[in-house]
Amino acid sequence: MHSSERIPAAKTPDLSTDAELAERAAQGDTLAFQHIMRRHNRLLFRTGRSILRNDDETQDALQEAYLRAWRALGSFRSEARLSTWLVRIVVNEALGRLRRRGSAQIIPLDAGADAPESADVLEETALQADPDEQPERQAMRSEVRHLIEARIDALPETFRTVFVLRAVEDLSIEEVATALGIPEATVRTRFFRARGLLREALSRELDLAIGDAFSFAGARCDDIVARVTAAIAAIAAERDPPP
Repeated sequence: MHSSERIPAAKTPDLSTDAELAERAAQGDTLAFQHIMRRHNRLLFRTGRSILRNDDETQDALQEAYLRAWRALGSFRSEARLSTWLVRIVVNEALGRLRRRGSAQIIPLDAGADAPESADVLEETALQADPDEQPERQAMRSEVRHLIEARIDALPETFRTVFVLRAVEDLSIEEVATALGIPEATVRTRFFRARGLLREALSRELDLAIGDAFSFAGARCDDIVARVTAAIAAIAAERDPPP
């Protein structure tokens, strides 16, 4: 089945809980899974992008992560948070892609948080040293938003995903710690270090534009839903071929 063929739409919000949607999706309800994707697309896209720093590759990773989640829905337990479960799948998929492409300096998200003071100085210097990303005081708001995205991309890897989940997606410290499998104290340390680096680079513009960073809506949201739905339909057709 191709994405151009008939694919059920799920644009009308479903007021069911995540647990209810997950239960229906696990029983083969594709529409319920579409609602899950639309409900969590932004969070998961931002999570994946904080690791991969590339929109197209993140969309590919998100599609694969959704397929992994769809196959594993039977193992999901309703006492857990679906969003946290999905974040861990996306993080694992994104980190796996970094390893497969041989990216240098892949640092596990659960690596130790206590870095030498000299490392902080080097990280801050690296952020300030990129002439292409220096903020312009007279830039328009849209330019500031793009600058914020670039600055977040430039954060050290161990800080970046924590910052996106905590500041951009507004998850609690407990939720971030659970999603990434790291202590709450580590979340606090990495978040404040990341925010300090960004505040130094962006000053007042940070809080004005951060809410618009890494948007994932409209056509892009529809595209990922259509691609995953088509892939699910193709897998189902292989399992149960017509007589």
